[in-house]
Order: sequence, then structure tokens, then C-alpha cells
Amino acid sequence: MQHCEGMEGNTEVKCPDCGSRSIDEDSVRGERSCLDCGLVLSEGLIDPGQDWTNFGDGPDNSRVGAPASVLFHDKGLSTDIHWSNRDFAGKAITGASRSQMYRMRKWQRRARSATSFERNMESALLEITRLGGHMSLGKEVREETAVIYRKALEHDMVKGRSIDAMVAACMYLANQKLKTARSLDDFEKHSRVTRKSITRAHKTVKAKLRIRIPVSLPEEFVDRYCNLLGLPPSTAADTRTLLAQARELELTHGKSPTGVAAAAVYIVSRINERSRTQREVADISGVTEVTIRNRYKELVDNLGIELE
Repeated sequence: MQHCEGMEGNTEVKCPDCGSRSIDEDSVRGERSCLDCGLVLSEGLIDPGQDWTNFGDGPDNSRVGAPASVLFHDKGLSTDIHWSNRDFAGKAITGASRSQMYRMRKWQRRARSATSFERNMESALLEITRLGGHMSLGKEVREETAVIYRKALEHDMVKGRSIDAMVAACMYLANQKLKTARSLDDFEKHSRVTRKSITRAHKTVKAKLRIRIPVSLPEEFVDRYCNLLGLPPSTAADTRTLLAQARELELTHGKSPTGVAAAAVYIVSRINERSRTQREVADISGVTEVTIRNRYKELVDNLGIELE
């Protein structure tokens, strides 16, 4: 085998025999060779990637751990001792070995949350899971909430404040960033703290972490409102068309997106003869009937909609 001088660290690899620059690197065989003359330039190359080698029959993931996740206070990287009281072969652990395993589990659990930072994160992540479950929020929202909360904790913003209030505020911010249709009223309903506490924590986290929140649009709430009212997808599509017309006339500027969306859904439900009452729309949207009536009148008058 010949070796190409100056090949290491040089992106311009040239065959020393024929001068060709058509070089192939076979990661399976660990060889680098010339495609024109077949000369092997180097062999025994080290693969820097992960080792997925399986020496048995069939797929084997026993050497592979779970992926890192921000939904664990230690990101899922610490060891977890199972409570099954069985060894790797599936045989029951008895006697002194069981007592030893119990002590190991106890100290491992304590070691995983040794600092106040880790204990705080552990409590917060439990509340994130609870609140996210009650509000039917996806994993993406919960992960974004965990990232924001961890940053807030690192910047010493949680001290002196309720963990529940900070979690609700961080989750509200995550919903705003990801444009998930949830209002502050929804968080007040499912959280264990007051609206005032959530608002204060929200302002603090948003300002100190300099989080930029995109402006919410009424269209973001349409699908959810229609789903809660039992209206078909065609009603949601017609509502978005109505809102597009309203935006062209600048009827949505300076108005609460939830109020405009609620009024638009109410109007389209009447047009499509699937009428819902203002009380029903107000209950699912968290908007007052007075607001719905005001937005309803503005949309109907300016868009020239005639309703019986």
C-alpha cells in the first residue's frame, strides 16, 4: 500500500500514482482509494461516528440509552435503577442483595437531585407535565417551556416567586412563541395560581430573557374554537376567509385576536346555518358576550353581511 503524503488535514487529496482527484472513502472497510486507477491511499481509517455494531441475531438496542431530553432535570443522562428487583437475566433478587439494591436506589435518587437547582428543576418539570397534560399541549410546547424555565432559573429569577406561577408564565411564553392557540384565561383556569401572579412572572421572564413574541393573529384560534363548538372544517375555512377580508379593511388592527376570532366564528356559524349562541362561543373562548357583540357589529357593518 502506498501512502499519500500531506493527505491528513488536506481537503485537496490527490492520487500519488495517476494524479487523479477522484478519491473514494469507504467507511465500512475503512479505506480511501482512487476511483481511476484503484490505488489504496490509506487503510484502517477510524470511524468517528457512534458504534451500532450488533454481534447477535436480530436488532439489539441494549447498548443504546434513551436520548437526552430537556424534560428531565438532569436531561436524562443519569443512571436509573429499576424497581423490579430482578437481575439482567430476569431472575428475582432475594435476601441481602435485595437490601443492597434498595440502599443503592435510595442514594441514587438522592444523588440525582443533590443541589437546590436540580431539586427546583425537578419540581418545575413535574408541574410542566401536569399543566401541559391538563391543557392538552404537545411535547414541543412542554420542551420549550422547560428550556425557558431553565434559563430563568439560571438567571436567578425564580427566587422569591412561586414555582407554579413561573411554570405557567414560561408555558404561556412557549405557547406565544410557537403560536399555539391558548389564552391567558386558559392558563388561569388550569393553573394553581392567580392570573395576577402569572402576568407578573410573564412580564419579568419576557423582559429579562429578552424573548421576542410574534403578534397573535385571530386565525390561530379559529380551528380550536370550531373544534370545541363541534363545527365542521368547512366552517373554519369560511371563518379564515372572512378574517382575511376583515384584515384588508384593517378591522382587526388594535383588537384582541381572541375577540375577533370568536365573533367571526359566531358570524360564520349563523351564515352556514350551524348557529351557536353568543353564550356558547363566549364560554369556549374566554371572551365576554359584550366583546363578541361589539366585534360582531363591526364585522357585519363593514363587510356588508346580512343576517336574519
